[in-house]
Amino acid sequence: MKLTKSFYVTGCVLAVGLGALFVTALATRSSSGDVTVLKLAHGLDASHPVHKGMEFMADRLREKSDGKMIIQIFPSEQLGAERECIEQLQIGCLDMTKSSTASLESFLPEVSVFGVPYVFRDREHFWKVLDGPIGDRFLEAGKRVGLHGICYYDSGSRSFYTKSKMIKTPDDLVGMKIRVIKSKTAMAMVEALGGSPTPISWGELYTALQQGVVDGAENNEPSFQTSRHYEICKYYSLDEHTMVPDVVLLSEVVWNQLTAEQQRLLREAAVESSHFQRKLWEEKTKESLAIVKEAGVEVFRPDKEPFRAKVRPMHESYAGTEIGRVIAEIQEVR
Repeated sequence: MKLTKSFYVTGCVLAVGLGALFVTALATRSSSGDVTVLKLAHGLDASHPVHKGMEFMADRLREKSDGKMIIQIFPSEQLGAERECIEQLQIGCLDMTKSSTASLESFLPEVSVFGVPYVFRDREHFWKVLDGPIGDRFLEAGKRVGLHGICYYDSGSRSFYTKSKMIKTPDDLVGMKIRVIKSKTAMAMVEALGGSPTPISWGELYTALQQGVVDGAENNEPSFQTSRHYEICKYYSLDEHTMVPDVVLLSEVVWNQLTAEQQRLLREAAVESSHFQRKLWEEKTKESLAIVKEAGVEVFRPDKEPFRAKVRPMHESYAGTEIGRVIAEIQEVR
């Protein structure tokens, strides 16, 4: 099949120097073509449940459109790291990506609510919120910064893993250097629990743990396993402090150039892939826990109430703000 229409912007040259972003872009589109190709780039490897969810979305879109809409997927940071992909979407230089809501905080401050610990009661509550009006509102919010959200993917619950001792209560975190993502909310959370937050890039974390730069980190079960951090950290405390989803994003520039029918088909394929991916994530989580236990990791499920009590002042600090109103709205969902 000849691919004659693409909303990917080729000839895109991005250079970052002295804090400036220089862009040269040349769109290659053909009004006579009958196939639309969408380029989707992300930073995860091809074995990840999120990548497999995207493959499912691509397959369903091809089927629904009778082969007239195709998603080409570029994993493992082939077209840039997560933030770089987001920035490329904003200028229409890339069609699609996936982003953690944590990475979106600097673009959409309101999504920092997902980084506030213990906002959600459990996974059922989490998905009831995301599949409802609140979740839809967050997907729509990106429009003002050139990003069009089309669905959420499961990224599990983040919990602490450490080298020297198990985190059974918040007191165990006192004096410990814990790696966090570069997020103000994540740093505030670790501080509220008594630890010392230390932002380190994901790619450098294995070495940082090995060399004692940090005493531990926090992440979901599949990431703990696939990163092989369990080779160094033998204590995993499933306190499940945050549930931070991934969002599948489309460039608003590109979205507006799709026909209403193309938008409908893409949205349908994305939502179907979201439900498919959740099942994959659940299976992968169980598999990852079994692997790390077999490797000698001690897994502990602490009482969450002392952790919730410790971060209550953090919740209260949002009183009277938009984040505070969203937290209250989320917690009213039954």
